Amino acid sequence: MDLIDRMKDIASRIPKQREYTQTEEATKNAFVMPFISALGYDVFNPLEVIPEFTSDVGIKKGEKVDYAITKDEKIIILVECKWSGADLDKVHASQLYRYFSVTSARFAILTNGIEYQFYSDIDEPNKMDSKPFFVFNMLHIEDHEINELKKFTKSAFSLEDILTTASTLKYAGSIKKILEEELKAPSEDFVRFFASRVYDGRLTQVVVEQFTKIVKDARSQFINERINERLKTALSADQSESAFVEAADASENGEDTSPRDGIETTPEELDGFNVVKAILREVVDVSRIIMRDTKSYCGVLLDDNNRKPICRLRFNHSQKYLGLLTNKTEEKIAIDNVDDIFKHSERLKAVIGEYEGGKVDCIENSINE
Repeated sequence: MDLIDRMKDIASRIPKQREYTQTEEATKNAFVMPFISALGYDVFNPLEVIPEFTSDVGIKKGEKVDYAITKDEKIIILVECKWSGADLDKVHASQLYRYFSVTSARFAILTNGIEYQFYSDIDEPNKMDSKPFFVFNMLHIEDHEINELKKFTKSAFSLEDILTTASTLKYAGSIKKILEEELKAPSEDFVRFFASRVYDGRLTQVVVEQFTKIVKDARSQFINERINERLKTALSADQSESAFVEAADASENGEDTSPRDGIETTPEELDGFNVVKAILREVVDVSRIIMRDTKSYCGVLLDDNNRKPICRLRFNHSQKYLGLLTNKTEEKIAIDNVDDIFKHSERLKAVIGEYEGGKVDCIENSINE
């Protein structure tokens, strides 16, 4: 099982067990020990994971850190735990600070079993930083975070590799947090930065207040536009897949499967579609009947599903055909005009019966009664 799978397995238990982890010990047993184990360390082997690690520090005697993780008989990571409901941003990790300077550990973790804050000594050697360089949340797992977490596993642990990226992670994380705060409530400095780029006049307080609203509106528009672009890309991918299925169906019948550019739905095709809906409204909700035009034919589908074709209107040539389907096998029937479709009402209703599991007769009978 990969690391991400192990982490997701632990994460899946958190919502169910969180209300039962009201103490530090319960949190350690339910969440923290499985986390350390997922990193590859044997939590039941004191040569790898030392619980209740004690080291006298100055005048402080008998203080303990919850876990000390070792490798090659050296302490590499200190772990201090709080109960699952603790706000780590308001917790002062005093033991970690003191122990960091008197052990060989270069990394320390403060956790409540859900959020894991990783610390090092980036700012000043042998002194634990006041802010974490990496934060991992079990309930919001990102792929790029798993790649960073892998560096702390027993099999891949490398002090040099982690320290190489630690400072970058720390400052990038701080910048992201600032951006998040500024996007929620732009500060005056943030507003002045943008206003100075687009406004030639003097930035008086009145102007800054005006630009505060402009910046907020521009921020919202920018985010919405990015979201819409993502949605369009996703929809485009869905349409491409749908077109592929449609092309595959058409190719089985030896039809033109060239790109759908330049397709135009004619008035006759719309009339034919309306006739089909008029016939089928007796047996099915017409909102479920959808028309989808292609270069070869105008398809009529149930539930806009390519796997549920009702009929095909082949009106692209002087001789018109109605494509009727039985068990999804098409029979092309020549017609003179769209009204001729009414002659095949029972066949069209039978197609709905195939998809609805024979419920059509019941619907029709209830209408007639």
